[in-house]
Amino acid sequence: MNDADVRFYTSILLRRSPYLLAITAAALAIAVTVALVLPPVYRASARILVEAPQIPTDLARSTVPIQAVQQLQIIRQEITTREDLLALADKLGIYAQGKERPTDEDIVDDMRSRIAFEEDDLGAPDGGLGTSVFSVAFAAAEPGLAAKVANELVDLILFKQQQQRTDRAADTLQFFNQEVGRLGSDLNRIEAEILRFKNQNADTLPESLDFRRNQQTSQQERLISLEREETDLLGKRSNLAESYALTGQLSDGEAATPEQQMLLQLNRALADQLAVFSEASPNIVALRTRIASLQERLRVRQAQEVHPSSKKKGHSTFDLQLSYIDERLQAIAREKATITESIGALTKSITATPASETALNSLERNRANLQTQYNAAIARRAEALMGQQIEKRSDGGRVSVLERATPPNSPESPKRRRIAVMGAVGGMGVAVAFVTLLEFFNGTIRRPVELARLLGHKPIATIPYIPKPEEYRFPIRRTLAAVLSATAVAAFLIAVQFFHLPLSTAAEKAYRWLTILG
Repeated sequence: MNDADVRFYTSILLRRSPYLLAITAAALAIAVTVALVLPPVYRASARILVEAPQIPTDLARSTVPIQAVQQLQIIRQEITTREDLLALADKLGIYAQGKERPTDEDIVDDMRSRIAFEEDDLGAPDGGLGTSVFSVAFAAAEPGLAAKVANELVDLILFKQQQQRTDRAADTLQFFNQEVGRLGSDLNRIEAEILRFKNQNADTLPESLDFRRNQQTSQQERLISLEREETDLLGKRSNLAESYALTGQLSDGEAATPEQQMLLQLNRALADQLAVFSEASPNIVALRTRIASLQERLRVRQAQEVHPSSKKKGHSTFDLQLSYIDERLQAIAREKATITESIGALTKSITATPASETALNSLERNRANLQTQYNAAIARRAEALMGQQIEKRSDGGRVSVLERATPPNSPESPKRRRIAVMGAVGGMGVAVAFVTLLEFFNGTIRRPVELARLLGHKPIATIPYIPKPEEYRFPIRRTLAAVLSATAVAAFLIAVQFFHLPLSTAAEKAYRWLTILG
């Protein structure tokens, strides 16, 4: 670009300067008007301090699993619900000063747009749970109302936070109390079932299985002994009857009484049994009892014995021996029946023991499981009780007010200076674009270059247009009027913004300036 082009474009800007100044001044005036019309907005904020648990978690742990920071984020969503926002607006009368109350939907949307939450994590030096600071802000047309609503939001957050944590701790404790009661009832019920089962199946319990097996073995041995004795007695009775039938008298070997013979047999049997069993064996005890009883009977008979004739005495001895053998056979038969019945009962109980053991093991296994659950519930109930005490003392995650909201001294918005500057810059941009558009559609030949492009030949010389003297004055006067108008608008803005003059006074001064210029 050469000097001729620079002079050409500079002349265009000077010639179009009234448009530039007028558009810029209009845009600036509109921006200032908007900045003045917009109502002031005051923002008050309060800060909440969220601290880590006061008691180390390895010593005592809170039963509320959620951290205080996460809980505040949840409460943030709760207090911005429709019901809570409408209740807060009605409580503080935020929309009571208007001519007519907005709809509920408008109130909820407006309240949500005014409330702001910010979180600043301060961290923790040891890498544990750190400390955070929450800022709660509210925007309103009045500074007092903004501070009042912000403090009310803080109080609501603290109330909900403490209520939720204590309620959760109480619910946890109540749950474990119910679990302990339920498990205790189940434990008592299954213990009663075990006791009832043991009483009903006392003969088939696995604890007495070895005793019953030993008893069965002893009864079987006793049965074998009785059968052997029965066989011996039957043989002896047969021999005795045969000998007496042939000779009419007892043999010399049978001169003793049956009681004496039985006593000899019992003594021999006792000697044989002692070689196998101990003195405490039921068989040995039974043999000694029978021997003592038989000895007592012999002493009684010897004291009452009468001395008849030899034939009558032999007959009486034979009858006595047969009678004794028959009585003994009957006693053996009765004892065998009793032992057989006892062995059958023992066999039945031993056979039924595995089923009883299986059922008892199932009941005891259920009792062991319930006992484990009951002990765990007792331990957890103690932890829940400790957690409830921690939450009542606010040691599980302390939340406190670090700084309450105070009425702000200056509005946060609108930024009037910024709006004015942006209006001026925007007006200049629109003015430049407008002038550029005018020059784009202007087909007048104003430079030798344009003339040469139109003719297709380079002219020998060009004679510029020489304006008349009055033509110089008219653009200069228009330009001066536009500059002075912009100066008046700038003075108006300065008077309103920087010197805080009333709008009527500033408008009056601007009008005087325009009158003088006109």
